[in-house]
Amino acid sequence: MQPLKGRGAASGAPSSRFNLPGREADGDWLDSVADIDGPPRNPATSVTEEHPRTILSFNKSPDIPFDRSINAYRGCEHGCIYCFARPSHAFHDLSPGLDFETRLFAKPDAARLLRTTLAKPGYRPAPIAMGTNTDPYQPIEAHYRITREILEVCLETRHPVTITTKSDRVLRDLDILREMARFDLVGVGISVTSLDAHLSRLLEPRAATPARRIAALGKLVEAGIPAHVSIAPVIPAITDQFLEAILEAAAGQGVRGAMWIMVRLPHEVAPLFREWLEVHFPERASKVMTTIREMRGGKDNDPRFFERMRPSGVWADLFRNRFRLAAKRHGFGPPDVHLDCSGFKAPDASGQLSFL
Repeated sequence: MQPLKGRGAASGAPSSRFNLPGREADGDWLDSVADIDGPPRNPATSVTEEHPRTILSFNKSPDIPFDRSINAYRGCEHGCIYCFARPSHAFHDLSPGLDFETRLFAKPDAARLLRTTLAKPGYRPAPIAMGTNTDPYQPIEAHYRITREILEVCLETRHPVTITTKSDRVLRDLDILREMARFDLVGVGISVTSLDAHLSRLLEPRAATPARRIAALGKLVEAGIPAHVSIAPVIPAITDQFLEAILEAAAGQGVRGAMWIMVRLPHEVAPLFREWLEVHFPERASKVMTTIREMRGGKDNDPRFFERMRPSGVWADLFRNRFRLAAKRHGFGPPDVHLDCSGFKAPDASGQLSFL
């Protein structure tokens, strides 16, 4: 199987959990397809606008530190092969493989829907997480600017948010973020997986280069915006070699908050990731998967609450200690973002702010 330039997944591997039918190539001409038709064409990105009734999602998971989130988009053109959100495309009978990174959905009504939710009499503010399922600053944000519109509503209503991204496109909203930081309304985490641009292009083909992400962290700190580096995910024998160097580079930009997350391979992500390993790192594929399985109770993924975000075993302890020692050496603590909900001002149904 040949990699597709600019894409993370090597195939449109379907899901067997829902209605998406599997397709298997067959026929006497298979060995000559490339000679006759030429190499497979790189699929283009398409964007469909969708208009949901609500935009704010609530959860009760004990494993994550927030209870509500907004995803302005579905699918993500960054194409990170390890993305735990890939299986969400299967809910819509689309492939968690190439469809996830090429068949995208935008929600242009997001800001209006958020305003409607915030205006409800029973609404109680708590930080809204952005970037939990797909990146709010993926390339199509340059055109749609939905994330910016959401932030404008949050600034207007003094509602706190947290942002996680792999893009320096976040700097385009520096004016809003700086103003939100004045009122303790925002915290930004930028995910950095390696410092090798070539490796990152294979892992996250349409995300910003590592150097641009590190530089963006510095600009956020310089602007007075609470920012931390997230080494997420750590992939054994692929990216773990950069763990200490990422912390050193972030410290050089004045960043003082850091976290790390071990790679997770839920549902269709595991076979897609295995396929990626066989294409790009066949000599290491067995070692990578063996190490992951040793940290996940002998399986590709451990989905249990209280366990899925906490790898265990000797390898997990090794990575945990490496991070702890490097963080201590460079003066890092955990992300320390104090968000203030006390200034929240609910808009009325017409979109005007209440002065009560």
